[in-house]
Amino acid sequence: MTEHEIVVRGGQVVDGTGAPRRRADVGISAGRISGVGVGLEGQTVVEADGAVVAPGFIDLHSHADFTVEGSPHATTQLHQGVTTLLTGNCGFSPFPVRADGERHRLPLGEGTLSWDWDDAAGYRRAVERARPAINIGLQVGHGTIRHAVLGGADRPPTPRELDRMRALVADAARAGALGLSSGLIYAPGVFGTAEEVTALVAEAAEHGMLYSTHVRNETDRVVDAVAEAIDAAERGGARLEVSHLKCMGRPNHGSVRRALELIDAARERGVDVAADVYPYTASSTGLASRLAPWAVDGGPDALLQRLAEPATRARIAEALRTRFTEDIDPSGVVLAELGEGPYTGDIGRSLTDLAIRDGVDPVDAALDVLEMHRVQVSIVNHAMAEDDVDTVLRHPMVSVASDGAVLDATGDGVPHPRSFGTFARVLGRYVRERGVLTLEDAVRKMTSLPAGRLALHDRGVLRAGAVADIVVFDPDSVVDRSTYTDPWQLAEGVHTVFVNGVQAVRDGTPTGRAAGGVLQSLRASATA
Repeated sequence: MTEHEIVVRGGQVVDGTGAPRRRADVGISAGRISGVGVGLEGQTVVEADGAVVAPGFIDLHSHADFTVEGSPHATTQLHQGVTTLLTGNCGFSPFPVRADGERHRLPLGEGTLSWDWDDAAGYRRAVERARPAINIGLQVGHGTIRHAVLGGADRPPTPRELDRMRALVADAARAGALGLSSGLIYAPGVFGTAEEVTALVAEAAEHGMLYSTHVRNETDRVVDAVAEAIDAAERGGARLEVSHLKCMGRPNHGSVRRALELIDAARERGVDVAADVYPYTASSTGLASRLAPWAVDGGPDALLQRLAEPATRARIAEALRTRFTEDIDPSGVVLAELGEGPYTGDIGRSLTDLAIRDGVDPVDAALDVLEMHRVQVSIVNHAMAEDDVDTVLRHPMVSVASDGAVLDATGDGVPHPRSFGTFARVLGRYVRERGVLTLEDAVRKMTSLPAGRLALHDRGVLRAGAVADIVVFDPDSVVDRSTYTDPWQLAEGVHTVFVNGVQAVRDGTPTGRAAGGVLQSLRASATA
């Protein structure tokens, strides 16, 4: 009988394909799964004791590229059983850096980076030096590319500039990036036309990259925005991932059904399109993203100049007031993280709370906070419906994803709980408590489905020859503890995690063994 280096024994194997669970042992040797069956023998035995044994969870939507260099231990992820993060989402990546060294900021801030690079290859080396505990997949952001070539300008690129943008996509692909992302509500990505985006999507397709997109509208025109994304992928020939599919604002709830119908219709005519979702009814982003695109043209400094001009500030306020009337409830817009300034003691308060206290309109409260904190204002926005979350989550081509960035177990502010609890929340609330999904389908949406979107054919499943990214959890106790008011709480119920065959979590506690790395596309691996 073959002896394996490690055997995870006596668990209920949920292999990631959606197949029914079965009692089996899982063997690990040389970082890969060396067998799945009954009665396996190993040099080291890890007892699963009837717990679920599944592939490590793959998060298709993370912003941890801005935090992993400073927090490579990824404690929040290991406690959920997450072994792989896809970064560079919503059009923002830490590369390429402009030739003059100016760095484009995420709406949530710059994170904890050394900025010791100027391209994808340099960033990759920096992450590898940090020795992450989990795997990182890279995407290059359309917004960052646009900033590298055009700055924050609201204009189309010249033919020469578009060629340069396409070349930056190709450079990232050669460095191993798995995808191109866009964030078409954020500056400067918001200034990109459909033609510009399609040209870059076509370049990404040439290199086998995924195209993921935070679509141009998630309120009253979400269906049109999803149609635009599908059109770009169809014309460009790329696989498409519609990021965190949702519909915000009470009048717009229910529109996700029509968006899913568009996805189904596109798939029927041969477009490779899918989506992902996080299991919460609140989003989180930068407050400036709620302003009119012309107001943020040129970046934070230009916005601050406009806010300092009374007539221009009045125009900005009027446009925001319209949004507060139509699709944003200021009582659901809560301050989460702030740069230095006078409102730091108000983290956790809504714009309506501030307005009542200060005797001003919620619009003025929003603009005051942006101005006093130099635009570095992160919010949690309560605006979605639970029924919409259920509807999207049930769709067979929708993966579970977090949209998180926090990797540490402690910190400042009140960040969105999705960084701490997304995967445990699906297993606890949506499987065990509410029965929205079966356990097998939930695991599929966390493993083989996202792996397939990334063309990672040796991850996301428990079968001989696959990479040994494995999680062992108790389906009766796995739970998210993080809340909107007290987010700094780790998930519970995950007993064991292996990353690339190395035990990263033992008895519910991270071991400190850093076996992660930066993943490469098959094409990049073949030419490396």
